Amino acid sequence: MDAKLKEAIMRAVDEEPLARQFNMKLVALETGRSTVEMNYDPSSMSNIYHRAHGGALFALIDEAFETAGQTHGTIAVAMNVNVTYMASPDPGARLRAEAVEINRTKRTSSYDIKVFDENRQLMAVCHALAFRTGKPISFIP
Repeated sequence: MDAKLKEAIMRAVDEEPLARQFNMKLVALETGRSTVEMNYDPSSMSNIYHRAHGGALFALIDEAFETAGQTHGTIAVAMNVNVTYMASPDPGARLRAEAVEINRTKRTSSYDIKVFDENRQLMAVCHALAFRTGKPISFIP
């Protein structure tokens, strides 16, 4: 992947309001792949049963999907995301979403995304489909 593109995506995540709100960190990025981490904070990410809210895990999944999808230098947007929740993380757990591109055509790309805790226990699995607009990413210098 082009170094300018990688730096631009990394910077965009650092500046993104949702990523900041959830304290997400983009820890690895290469063509068709992304790894994003965050800590599960029960004081702000719990549901009515005092377990991890699915939306918090989905936000982590979506950040990995979003960043992996931009690695070809053109804008890719979500068309469909299917998540299966496997387990709920323990309070304070460090969560890691790993997105891998499994297929790419001119107009679509498919990703498998898995969320693990720090013990590599599987928290969620996802299959996501992106629409590739063909438009260049606007925030690349």
